[in-house]
Amino acid sequence: MATEIETSTGEPRAASTPGESRGSLLRVLGVGFGLAVIIGNTIGAGILRNPQVVASQLPVVWMFIGVWIVGGLYALLGSFAISELSAMLPRAGGYFVFARSAFGEYGGFIVGWTDWMAQCGSTSAVALVIAEYLQGFFPRLLGHEVVVASSLAIFFGALQWRGIKWGSLIQNSTTLAKTLAFVVFVAAAFLLPHAQVAQYPAQPLATGVGLITAIVIGLQAVIYSYDGWYGCMYFSEEVRDVKRDIPRSMIGGVLALMAIYVLVNVALVRMLSLPTIAHENMAMGTAMQAMFGPRGDTIIRLVMIVSMMSGINAYHLMASRIPFAMAKNGMLFSGASRVNRGGTPTVSLFLSVLVAVLFIAGGKIFERVVAIMAFFFVADYAMAYAAVFVLRWRQPELPRPYRAWGYPWTTGLALLGSIAFLIGAIFGDRENSVYAVLVLALSYPLFLLSRFLLKRSVNSPGA
Repeated sequence: MATEIETSTGEPRAASTPGESRGSLLRVLGVGFGLAVIIGNTIGAGILRNPQVVASQLPVVWMFIGVWIVGGLYALLGSFAISELSAMLPRAGGYFVFARSAFGEYGGFIVGWTDWMAQCGSTSAVALVIAEYLQGFFPRLLGHEVVVASSLAIFFGALQWRGIKWGSLIQNSTTLAKTLAFVVFVAAAFLLPHAQVAQYPAQPLATGVGLITAIVIGLQAVIYSYDGWYGCMYFSEEVRDVKRDIPRSMIGGVLALMAIYVLVNVALVRMLSLPTIAHENMAMGTAMQAMFGPRGDTIIRLVMIVSMMSGINAYHLMASRIPFAMAKNGMLFSGASRVNRGGTPTVSLFLSVLVAVLFIAGGKIFERVVAIMAFFFVADYAMAYAAVFVLRWRQPELPRPYRAWGYPWTTGLALLGSIAFLIGAIFGDRENSVYAVLVLALSYPLFLLSRFLLKRSVNSPGA
């Protein structure tokens, strides 16, 4: 006798026979997965490299630690707004869903495509870094970075193919290992003796306009380190209790990230001093070597590999939900909305892995594409916060199981911050920003063409 499983519509349906496409995601995820995908998606190279950026700009302990707190509070303001949108629009796809609901078909089209490309590009970038780190353990891999990185992207895609429960299990496990590694580092920094490291003279703190510039640069680095705190929004269609679990995951995830980042930086200051942090590209690695000697480099490499593998799994999970959502809304061929018995959007996952592998193999060309997409990733912040205002105005009758705390002030402050962040990104990378504007200009005729082709395929005989 067939068993019943709850689908994303909330209605029970008979379990499919093996191999049957059910076309519906499964509501099987909870707070644990939400926290895991946020932490796994967020903690990576940023916390290893950006303390050096912040320390070089703000060489005063209270300012150095304070900017990590401010960055976390900014993410917290954003989590209130994104939680409202995710609970109000409980569908897979993240930013695409918000943009389409607030700004129409074209808004959804451009946000969906650019967000998907950015997620696939993140997969390729992280896989290449893992391939480089693995060379320290296996020298024979030198010169084979493309093959190793592509194999990693394909491997994690294959693991997820069986179903969301497998993807969730992998995410939970790798994130737990990553979190424990950082907790052990903080504890060791306070409890274990360590060797003296090279000392550098203290840098003076800038004044006037220079101080404002330093704060902006430091805050930009911190915000990039926090990016990913919204990860669970892509899975609103698969969360068992959207009203409770999405806000708890997102707000709890941001608070967990704040605790980890602040404690790690406090530990670094205790061990190395700010001038030393400002001169070290990877301060955490230097601290590890001070505690564990030559083995410290091996330990930090292992921590990074586990951290970034967790990121690949999260990027695949998030990326595959975007084409799925676009296909369900008639912006991509219908086959991309196909879901297997385990709740995996298989066609969308295949396309996401394929694009990631192309990014890996494409070298400089695809590096340019990723850099251009980064512009839109910054713009998505502003779009999402603006969507809260637009939907409150246009559709006040929509059920809002969770309402953004402190609205409109918290959402407005997050919007202003995101606009400032976007302006900083434009001035910080003017060349790629110009290309991004050109992509935006060309996207509308492509949008019209895609709509025409999709309608033609639907209306064609035999369709």
